[in-house]
Amino acid sequence: MTLPNYTSAPALPDENRYIICMKWGTKYGAEYVNRLYNMVNRHLTLPFQMVCLTDDSTGIDANVKCYPIPDLNLPSNIPERGWKKLTTFSPELYDLKGTALFLDIDIVIVDNIDCFFSYQAQHDDSVVIIRDWKKPWRMVGNSSVYRFKVGQNTYPNLLSNFEQNFDTIRSQVRHEQAYLSNYLREHHHLEYWDASWCVSFKYQCVQPFPLSFVKPPILPKGAKMVIFHGEVNPPDAIMGNSGKWYRKVLPTDWIKDYWR
Repeated sequence: MTLPNYTSAPALPDENRYIICMKWGTKYGAEYVNRLYNMVNRHLTLPFQMVCLTDDSTGIDANVKCYPIPDLNLPSNIPERGWKKLTTFSPELYDLKGTALFLDIDIVIVDNIDCFFSYQAQHDDSVVIIRDWKKPWRMVGNSSVYRFKVGQNTYPNLLSNFEQNFDTIRSQVRHEQAYLSNYLREHHHLEYWDASWCVSFKYQCVQPFPLSFVKPPILPKGAKMVIFHGEVNPPDAIMGNSGKWYRKVLPTDWIKDYWR
C-alpha cells in the first residue's frame, strides 16, 4: 500500500486558490465569516480569494466575495443534514476555477495552513478530507475541512447522482459527508489529512470524564485547525458552556487568542 505523502511542494504561482465557506439560516452570524477570514489572512501566506456561499451577506467583510448558495433539486421540507455543502461540487460554480479549501465557519485556526494547499495528493481527482475521529475504520471523512478542484468539471456526476437518487441515498446515509466519502471512494479518490492537523475540540481537546471537571481543554501539539462539532461552538468553549452535563467544558482561554 502506498502511504500518503505529507511533505509539502512549492505551490504553483499562477494557481487560483479559494477558501470557501457557507452560511445559511440564523444560527451563525456574519461575525463567524469575518473571524474566519481574519484567521485565514493571518495563517495563510499564499495568495487566496475567500468566498462565502450564503443566503444573507449582510455584515460580511468586503474582502469576502459572496454568492448565493446554489439550488439543490430536492424535495422541500426535508431535514437539514448539510446537504447544501454538496453544491460546492457543481461542475461550474460561478466564476471559480482552481483549487478550493472548504472550511466550516465555526472552526478555529491556530497555526500556518499553507500545507493544506501544498500537500501533494496521489491522484489528480482526489478530494482531501479529515478522517473521522470517532470511527476511523469506517473511512468516512469529516467535511469541516476538505480540498477539491472547483469549477473544472472534475467530479461531473457527483451532484446530479445525489439529486437523482436522493430517496435511496438518504435511506443509506444520515449526512452529506457520508455520501461524499462513499461516492468519491467509488468513482474518484478520497485522501485524508495528516491526523495531527485537524483536531476535534470534543474528542481531542476536552479532557476525558471526570478530568474535564477540573482541567480545561488543551491544544494538541501539531494542530493547525480545531474543529467544533456537536453542541459546543467557540463562544461556548471560551465561556465554559457545556452541552451534556457529563461532557463538562471549562473556560478555554486559548480559544480567545485565535478566534478573532
